[in-house]
Amino acid sequence: MSNCLFCKIIAGELPSRRVYEDEDFVAFHDKYPKAKVHVLVVPKEHLAKLSDYPDDEEGERKLGALFRVVNRVATEVLGLEHYKVQVHVGEKGGQEIFHVHVHIMSNYPAAESD
Repeated sequence: MSNCLFCKIIAGELPSRRVYEDEDFVAFHDKYPKAKVHVLVVPKEHLAKLSDYPDDEEGERKLGALFRVVNRVATEVLGLEHYKVQVHVGEKGGQEIFHVHVHIMSNYPAAESD
């Protein structure tokens, strides 16, 4: 999508502080953090909202992959033990950018996880 903020970040057209990237996902620090650690995990494939994933095996595979990456970024990349995962779906669900993304937030960075 040409006007999608996250598509532009994925394409490298806009700057981001990336912490993870593979062939299907990118993770970067939120520009307006709501916690000491606030990272977004974004699939490279553009889908406007979580409910746009198909209700079939392919959708299940893609959602599973998304949350495996969320877990990997939170625990292995960021070293978090205590964190919150948040997804907004649709405008009335609080979604502001219409590209699927998952928030990882913690006020207990790795050094403070105990």
